[in-house]
Amino acid sequence: MPRDTSATVAFVESPVQLLNVLEWAHSPGPLLDGVPAQQRPGAPDLSELTVVVLSPTDPMSRGQLRRMAELARDAGTRVRWEEARGGLTAPLHTIGGLTPTLRRADRIVMGDPFSRYVQLLLTVARARDLVVVDDGTATMEFVSQLARGERLVRWHRRGSRAGARDLLFAPVSAAARRRLTPARRRDVEVFSAMPVEAPEGVTVTPNTFGWTRANFGPPRLTKGADLVGTSLVETGVVDPESYLTAVGMLARAHGVTRYFAHRRESAEKLHTLHARTGLEVVRPDLPLELIARRGPVGRTILSFPSTVVHTLPLALAGTGVSVVVCDIDPRWLTDKASPRAQGFLDGVTGTARAAHGLATVAA
Repeated sequence: MPRDTSATVAFVESPVQLLNVLEWAHSPGPLLDGVPAQQRPGAPDLSELTVVVLSPTDPMSRGQLRRMAELARDAGTRVRWEEARGGLTAPLHTIGGLTPTLRRADRIVMGDPFSRYVQLLLTVARARDLVVVDDGTATMEFVSQLARGERLVRWHRRGSRAGARDLLFAPVSAAARRRLTPARRRDVEVFSAMPVEAPEGVTVTPNTFGWTRANFGPPRLTKGADLVGTSLVETGVVDPESYLTAVGMLARAHGVTRYFAHRRESAEKLHTLHARTGLEVVRPDLPLELIARRGPVGRTILSFPSTVVHTLPLALAGTGVSVVVCDIDPRWLTDKASPRAQGFLDGVTGTARAAHGLATVAA
């Protein structure tokens, strides 16, 4: 049975975060003695759930968010679009406009606890219930850092020394970390498809993509294979030439015909990739879980270590699609890559093998 979503405000900054808010709203909720603790009969009433989109600036993310916002509204959710990064005064305008809504909310749902914007908004909110929904592999790192009592730093950032902006924002970040730590009068839930081991007091609820499976597909399967792209080049983790070479080798070895681009991949890289490999480059207008579920999709989907090696097996359960992981060779990493990068990526692959029995290949 769906959960109670009354007096709930959700902050999202990416399309997949918005998808996972919808999944959270339609999920049974945490279990107590095997029974959902919060439940309502029938479909959830989402009229009291307000999703605030803190709009990014890149066109691909904005386009996908617009489409996801349409789906959310169709599901009965109120969506508030904020041009949160539309100039120097935009943050002040956004926070000022949201303050009354935040102070009335009983529950805050967020997709990215690493976001400085979200951390700042948490200092205004008074809600005692906090929920973190999946934001990909970052969710794994968030839970690990929370358990160790560390400051919240994205896994692909290099070095441990804080910069000037980090030092300036440190009090806000520390306050957000305290808010995200369970206490006697504060509940924290993590809603995730990732294999996370939460610290004491944090409730973990599995994201099984029930809403996605109920509303999309099953897909028509094609004879060829599809390859899922990654933004590891754009984040400075993987060398561009090594990546392009690996894509070409995988395409030839596995009969790949389409390349599903990550929304943050550069147009220049994708142009070069198409010219070298001949692959059809697809720019999805929705999160890949929905695109794959809607179809058509290859009988085999290959992916480098990323969120989709955990989410696609769930979204495509029972369809006959096989998901295969391609390991990242340590020689592909750049000098700028974080020392934690290889271990983290290996962990994503290893946990996907353990959780979903996925096969792995080398390029």
